[in-house]
Amino acid sequence: MTREEAWALLCEHTKTEHLRKHGLAVEAVMRHLAKRYEGDEDTWGIVGLLHDFDYERDPAGHPQNGKLILEQAGLSGAMVHAIQTHGDHLGLPRIAPIEKALYAVDELSGFVIAVALVRPSKRVADVEPAAVRKKMKDKAFARAVSREMLLAGAADLGVEFDDLVRDVVIALEAAAGRLGLEGTAPA
Repeated sequence: MTREEAWALLCEHTKTEHLRKHGLAVEAVMRHLAKRYEGDEDTWGIVGLLHDFDYERDPAGHPQNGKLILEQAGLSGAMVHAIQTHGDHLGLPRIAPIEKALYAVDELSGFVIAVALVRPSKRVADVEPAAVRKKMKDKAFARAVSREMLLAGAADLGVEFDDLVRDVVIALEAAAGRLGLEGTAPA
């Protein structure tokens, strides 16, 4: 599957801009991490782009009910499996680096973006690990995000949490134009 085909599949099943941008954000971070873990950037990127493609249509059945659609669209078995492992509710073990990375950055990408959007500059480039940790202590901030899951993802990937946050920020900064995260110019 090409990146263009993956984007078309995402757009076919996901109509809201917010969820499409989430796919783009996770794609950017996965492409960034692929370099570190000697993975194929296109494969990792497509997995990131499509990981929530079926969420809007079927939140309760996500991602298991989207598996057949991905297979029929031509996604490899390893890519489909990586997508299936990105949540805890299916109980599938995460073994391959691509699986561990997707789990680690899915919620963290959104959390980092949320932190950026409450900063005066609205720039993702201005987000530091300390700011993310501070917001993690505020249970009302992005309350649907499990703080334990954020920390467990980094641990399972074998990286320090702050280092993973820095990687997420670097990747999102590179994609800031597409994601609307350039913020305001400094005064």
